[in-house]
Amino acid sequence: VVAMLAANTMPGAYYDAVHWKPFGDLAVFGHELDLHFIVNDIFMVFFFGIAAKEIAESMLPGGALNPPSKAMNPLLACLGGVFGPVGTFFLGLWLLTQLGVYTDADDMTALQRGWGVPTATDIALAWLVARTVFGQGHPAVNFLLLLAVADDAIGLGIIAIFYGDPTHPARPEFLGLVLLGMGAAYAMRRAGVMSWIPYVVVGGPLAWSGLVLAHLHPALALVAIVPFLPGPRRDTGMFRDDDEIDRMGDELAADLHMEHSPLHQFEHQTKLFVDFGLFFFAFTQAGVALADLGPMTWLILASLVVGKTVGVTLFALAGRAMGFPLPDRMGIRELVVASHIAALG
Repeated sequence: VVAMLAANTMPGAYYDAVHWKPFGDLAVFGHELDLHFIVNDIFMVFFFGIAAKEIAESMLPGGALNPPSKAMNPLLACLGGVFGPVGTFFLGLWLLTQLGVYTDADDMTALQRGWGVPTATDIALAWLVARTVFGQGHPAVNFLLLLAVADDAIGLGIIAIFYGDPTHPARPEFLGLVLLGMGAAYAMRRAGVMSWIPYVVVGGPLAWSGLVLAHLHPALALVAIVPFLPGPRRDTGMFRDDDEIDRMGDELAADLHMEHSPLHQFEHQTKLFVDFGLFFFAFTQAGVALADLGPMTWLILASLVVGKTVGVTLFALAGRAMGFPLPDRMGIRELVVASHIAALG
């Protein structure tokens, strides 16, 4: 709301705020460190890291996505979340052409390039709405988180392949740095490192640098690192501050030589920072100056609302028919609602 008001009443001041440079002309890999870059490309790394933590924990014994076959269903549903909007977009564009809304005089090549816009899922907004609708700890939230993270990963590929900057083409060879970061995290886990900080400090920058140099969005850097953090023996429940150590008591845990897992500590020690930081993410992203409404506006909206809802639902049901079940407590009703929430963008 703050961003929308600012962008439409004080556009100059809003632009200056979003592109404020707290570190002057300092740049990283050619990117100026303005507020937009700091929030979008650095801060959001931690948000996606927490999302990866929740997904990794939900695959542990007792989790909503355990056994791993349950994780296949949201991954298949994610494909529906891409193909559904794309199919709806091209169908709608064809109908608008048949109705004479768009004619030969229009630049159809430019209009067709809009297909990539409705493929995205806003994971931050979808996560908030899902928690509100389903309640904390409902398996549908895990389902939606995994779907949204996979959706964003596919989105990185779509942007790199179909919407790349000709002056800065994708350089996939730098993704080797991501693999190097994953290797470092795996080595630390094998060595028994029981603090999350070395994993993030060593593996995180390697993965982040690889994505930036490959000209891909680096927000997913910790998604490749966090699953290597040693976790609890069982899923402790989504976004819970207590784990199995808290529940048995400090004295008993000390007698058994047990301590909080690095996976638990990572979320516990970063979540407050991430929660506050999400305001700045929304502030730097949502400032859209309202100028005009046209057929393409409604086509994009329909592709999101109809295409996502139908695509995710059908692909998830197809996955269930193939032997990849939905999480427990997720029926048709919960699936349709989760699919609709995935349309938020």
